[in-house]
Amino acid sequence: MKNNLYQCKRIYLFTTSALLVFSMIGCQETEVKDEGLPLPVMTLHEEKAAKSFEYLGSIEGVENVGIRPQVDGILEKIYVDEGDYVEKGQPLFRINSQPYQEDLKNAMANVKVEQAKLKKAQTEIDRIQPLIDNEVISEVRMETAKADYEVAQSSLDRAQAEAANMRINLEFTTINAPVSGFIGRIPKSIGNLIKITDEEPLTTLSNVEDVYVYFSMSESDYLYYERMKGDSTSKKMNNEVDLVLSDGLEYERSGMIDANSGQIDKSTGSINLRAKFENPDTLLRSGSTGKIIMEQIYPNALLVPQGATTSIQDKRFVFKFQEEDSTVVRKEIQIEGRTGKNYIVSAETLNPNDRIVVSGINKLTNGVKVNPMQPGQLVLDNNATTSSMQ
Repeated sequence: MKNNLYQCKRIYLFTTSALLVFSMIGCQETEVKDEGLPLPVMTLHEEKAAKSFEYLGSIEGVENVGIRPQVDGILEKIYVDEGDYVEKGQPLFRINSQPYQEDLKNAMANVKVEQAKLKKAQTEIDRIQPLIDNEVISEVRMETAKADYEVAQSSLDRAQAEAANMRINLEFTTINAPVSGFIGRIPKSIGNLIKITDEEPLTTLSNVEDVYVYFSMSESDYLYYERMKGDSTSKKMNNEVDLVLSDGLEYERSGMIDANSGQIDKSTGSINLRAKFENPDTLLRSGSTGKIIMEQIYPNALLVPQGATTSIQDKRFVFKFQEEDSTVVRKEIQIEGRTGKNYIVSAETLNPNDRIVVSGINKLTNGVKVNPMQPGQLVLDNNATTSSMQ
């Protein structure tokens, strides 16, 4: 009986102690401090960035010459093929020269006739001069003879000019390359009649050792470009431009804007500009297209990930972390441009060393408490994190 009573006391004491322990644990759990939502927070720093502007452009050789005939005739010979590279002065086409050879012969014959007339006029002057000296005839005859001589001289000059013109026409029957470059499409074939008045050239010859890329920008962009290219502050426009080709790859050499059309097109509200690129490998050809990339340099920019922002109507906001009470406040920002996946933010709205929440912002409102994490950490539960993801 005593043993039973002793065992009952032990059970009572054990049960009481267990209840006390569980009660204490329960109290401790209710007293766990609320550390807030575990969300990644980043600190803003000034860093170098560039804002890009893109414009569609067309590529042409620095010398892009349409080859046209300067005389009419039958195309007799084509010395080159499409895509050939030719040197300056190299023959390209030949027009049937026989009609022009005959014209030259006729012109030279006329020259000889006029030379004979001039000689005859000179002979007449030589004949009457002694008669005048001996007062056999009056000096009026000499004036007439001299006038006949001048007429003969003028006729000879005209005949010689006509012969020179025929000689030039004969030379024009062979069409030579005015510059070095690549031959374009040749729409005519041997036997076709070609004329000076033809709308389409015989071919186009492009010198592409250097190329021009022509592009246009809006009036507002042009005004911004003109202001910024001479800016000595942190927003200077880069003098060099890049070219992205139609296959999406960037051309290996940078170019320079060297000219503009000088006036705004009233119908489109845009202005045309020209950039020059070196092309020693002749990769770029006339007629190709690409995109001109212009950059504005920010040596001390504040960058905010696009995913760290939220929009309300036409305004952008971030959630700024406040160290004093570990809460966040929604703050409007002014965006000056984009670079990659980041916004370039005006220094008037955020400052270096400000801290912002970079993800999970759909869970936040003003005053929500946040437990700041390093960006890239993985949340296991509401109160714990692990080390950075690998």
